[in-house]
Amino acid sequence: MAHTNETLENYYEFVQENGRLRSPNHAKRWSTAVLKTLGFNLDGRTKKALAKALPQPLAADLTRVFWLLHFHNPNLSKQEFLTQASRRSGNTDITFARYPTKAVFGAVKSMIDNQLVGRVSEALSTEMREIWDQA
Repeated sequence: MAHTNETLENYYEFVQENGRLRSPNHAKRWSTAVLKTLGFNLDGRTKKALAKALPQPLAADLTRVFWLLHFHNPNLSKQEFLTQASRRSGNTDITFARYPTKAVFGAVKSMIDNQLVGRVSEALSTEMREIWDQA
């Protein structure tokens, strides 16, 4: 458990620093927003594999998204993803949203193996793949 707490602390520190966020609470809020948005835009098998590789609180953020009706959008634009993540975080500055989004993606990628990094990349729309791959 101590290892998980330390891992999460390092994760949130990375997100705060690289996401240009003011506090650990902002990092947690943005992390939740980005992971929920990411989870909504991954196919079920990839989302499940990613959730298994992450610490429980992050896995829960990724998988606990409720929509009455959901159709995976394979052509999701960067703009739409950033808009969704911004709204979930309580922020409306879509231009700023790219910083915490890239920070969350980078922090997640550092926790998973290269095979899963590639699998997530392939599951994303072309525009979102670009952000994931650059993170």
